[in-house]
Amino acid sequence: MSTPPTNNPQTQTEASPPPQTGGCPFKHPAEIPAAPAGCPVLERDNPAFLQNAHHTYAMLREQGPVVRAPFAQTPLDGVRQDSRAPKQTGVVNQRLFVTRYDEAVEALLDERLSSDFRKGLPPEQRERLAYMPEEAKPLAYSLIMRDAPEHTRLRKLVQPSFTARAMEALRPSIQKITDALLDRAERDAAERGETGPNRRMNLVKAFAHPLPVTVISEMLGIPKEDQAQISAEADRLMNDESLGRDEKRRERFRAFSHYMEQLFERKRQAPGDDMISQMLMTAEDGDKLSHDEMMSMVFLLFFAGHITTVNLIGSGVVALLTHPEQHAKMIADPTLAKGLVEETLRYWGPVDFMGTARLVTDDVKLGETPIAKGELVMIGLASANRDPEKFPNPDAFDITRPEAHRNIAFGKGIHVCLGAPLARLEGQIAFETLFRRYPQMRLAVPVEELKWGVGAGSGAGLRGFSQIPVFF
Repeated sequence: MSTPPTNNPQTQTEASPPPQTGGCPFKHPAEIPAAPAGCPVLERDNPAFLQNAHHTYAMLREQGPVVRAPFAQTPLDGVRQDSRAPKQTGVVNQRLFVTRYDEAVEALLDERLSSDFRKGLPPEQRERLAYMPEEAKPLAYSLIMRDAPEHTRLRKLVQPSFTARAMEALRPSIQKITDALLDRAERDAAERGETGPNRRMNLVKAFAHPLPVTVISEMLGIPKEDQAQISAEADRLMNDESLGRDEKRRERFRAFSHYMEQLFERKRQAPGDDMISQMLMTAEDGDKLSHDEMMSMVFLLFFAGHITTVNLIGSGVVALLTHPEQHAKMIADPTLAKGLVEETLRYWGPVDFMGTARLVTDDVKLGETPIAKGELVMIGLASANRDPEKFPNPDAFDITRPEAHRNIAFGKGIHVCLGAPLARLEGQIAFETLFRRYPQMRLAVPVEELKWGVGAGSGAGLRGFSQIPVFF
């Protein structure tokens, strides 16, 4: 099997872990090892870290299933402190990091690990939430940050749109969008005088990005004439690396929110067969989404409904094109598209580790590791997906891997990604169509020129590429 390609010439300069600035005492310090000296700060939006992340995860897995490790500050860490204060740089928080598969699954399933960042805050910190930047509120008050029963109530109002039956019904329209985008790429190449298999295309701009954006926009009911503008605004919001204190970002947020509020009113007056109309009009047991909940839900569905798929498609194509024997398998048998999706999620999933720490609300054990109430826990999805105890030869990319579907790239439990079935379906259709139509597709630049951490949603710490030049 091939070894993982190097996709970024940058390297992480290792340094000793900074002193602890956060966290709380735990009852069994001897049973939870610390990250070894020289461990880099875990920072999802740092391309240098992402380049060597799997080496770091392997080192931490060797230390134990749960390790105390240094993490860069996240937006909600700032909320926990004081969002009115100037942004701090270089702040590091010590967190418990779950490195191995079985313990990660336990952590994702255990309701004593709370996703609600408000829990455990003293009164003075709760008061600071009133000063939270407006653009942070849709995420902070979304179902991602809620525990049962609030999470259950919110999720059941939208879950019917993502059932297996609903997804299968979308297959023809997704295929139609896929073919139309590739037809357009061929026409653009023809206008430049290029012919296959030497036509040029930026795979992300021409295909991997517009495909899921178009699909989720149509599902939500965003009019076709507005989709290009809304997509552009969304990209500027998600790829801005500020933590919410930048006025331009706030202006973009307000413009996006204003458009959505106007769209909600149009849907109230003339509802259609779309998700926004359904959420506005449909009640479950007499319950309906409030305005703030509605805004939060649409933000979540729109952004989460396309960003992970952009990176899934891009990462899968790069992985396949840099593993010739796997590429040959895919060309010989396009039905391996499903395996390609699952192995890409395992090998290079869009989310390395969950960006928000889970709060331990009561003493728990993850495997044999006791963890005290009050600890903050980060769950390593990418690390768990390379656990050799669960995935033999984990650093090999193998689209026929029988256990690849056991990956936890989209999480598990009540917080499993709502749009995971849609992302998987879009990925399967995209891969099958791309490699059926363009069996000689290849990278147009050396793989070393592709850089991690600058893809869709880079401002949110997602793994992906912003540009993937190919010949097709």
